[in-house]
Amino acid sequence: MKTYRENQLIPGAADFVQALLATGTPFLFLTNNSAPTPEDLAVRLKHLGIQGLTARHFYTSALNTADFLSETDPGCTVFVIGEGGILTALHERKIANDALHPSYVVVGEGATTMEKLSKAHECIEQGARLLATNPDNWCPVSSEKTRPGAGATAAFLEASTGRRAYYLGKPNGYMFHRAERKLAELAMATLEQVAMIGDTMETDIRGAFEAGMHSFLVLSGSTQLEGIGDYVYQPTRILQSVADLTPEIKTGKPSDRMDSPAFATRGFGNSRHGKRHQTDIFTFHKPRPRPAMTK
Repeated sequence: MKTYRENQLIPGAADFVQALLATGTPFLFLTNNSAPTPEDLAVRLKHLGIQGLTARHFYTSALNTADFLSETDPGCTVFVIGEGGILTALHERKIANDALHPSYVVVGEGATTMEKLSKAHECIEQGARLLATNPDNWCPVSSEKTRPGAGATAAFLEASTGRRAYYLGKPNGYMFHRAERKLAELAMATLEQVAMIGDTMETDIRGAFEAGMHSFLVLSGSTQLEGIGDYVYQPTRILQSVADLTPEIKTGKPSDRMDSPAFATRGFGNSRHGKRHQTDIFTFHKPRPRPAMTK
């Protein structure tokens, strides 16, 4: 559920979150950005005008990566390309940093250097497995600006080593199942239904579909209504923004899928061309052979 872009709240986001808090509806923010900690995100949204949030309301791809490693390979070590959130999450799970013989090279968001990439390459050649916090090649910063994502850095290492990375975060089902468990813990009850609200078909909606959740696509991001039909999986509902859901949260009376204002208009901004997520391609292919040293 995206609530802001370029330090500006999406219209209606504050009222929607306040409705969730007022009605006691359990919710989590899921983000593929591994750089901020949950505490960072709570403070950021407070400054933007959303009150009442704490770190427990956020689940990041950094936390998901730390959960994955501590659950599947306790005692492992890592060499990390990333900053902030991923370093904190791994430290909190007592996963040690190892620049000599790590079990995994973990790639997250953040500036890197050729020295670090070379070291990661060396670690992978020596047997470390390649793990990325999320598959985003690039991420939108504003309507006219993007930034490189963890998927782009992982793709560099895939190309140099010939090894395929394993991508956590959205749309990986592990992210959604862990988030659902965390949500149940927050609610202190078994949840009858869980809905994912997101603005990206490739991550938010695909992940929810594969995890067996309802999915609400909002058109306040880069997704255009005209392109939704190109996907074999479809959202449960299509909305212009989270503001469309505020009356339903307050009254407890859900609306019908097809009465959304999203179907009344056309043309919701420009979308960037090109593969955004590493999971969009080669998903079911065998590992690629290492490329020749020269062309």
